[in-house]
Amino acid sequence: MRSLFHLAFHVSDLDAARRFYGGVLGCAEGRSTDTWVDFDFFGHQLSLHLGTPFTTSRTGLVGDQKVPMPHFGLVLELPDWEALAERLRSAGTPFVLEPQVRYAGEPGEQWTMFFLDPSGNPIEVKGFRSLEGLYAR
Repeated sequence: MRSLFHLAFHVSDLDAARRFYGGVLGCAEGRSTDTWVDFDFFGHQLSLHLGTPFTTSRTGLVGDQKVPMPHFGLVLELPDWEALAERLRSAGTPFVLEPQVRYAGEPGEQWTMFFLDPSGNPIEVKGFRSLEGLYAR
């Protein structure tokens, strides 16, 4: 069964969200009203609604690093991950966790980066040489 993921959450400014998700990340905008906007987030639907974003804290322990919780994100093949990391750097996006490799040489080796959208919502993007490694142990 193939399906698409849908996530709806709050942002504090729709124009800033449009500049970030549409401009920086390159996501196509879908339907919208005065209080929400949809984006094609790499093949999945994000619905951004005006409101107070989730409270987050750096409590997710991965290896020896604490990452923001809750967070959402996506998994890309490594060349696409590298291109997105460069796009974010070129846009001056500050990173919560700089682009880096995690679990080098182990099953599940992955590249990761964390950053925030303009409303402070944490996003993680993982990169794999092969998507088959996503669930490797």
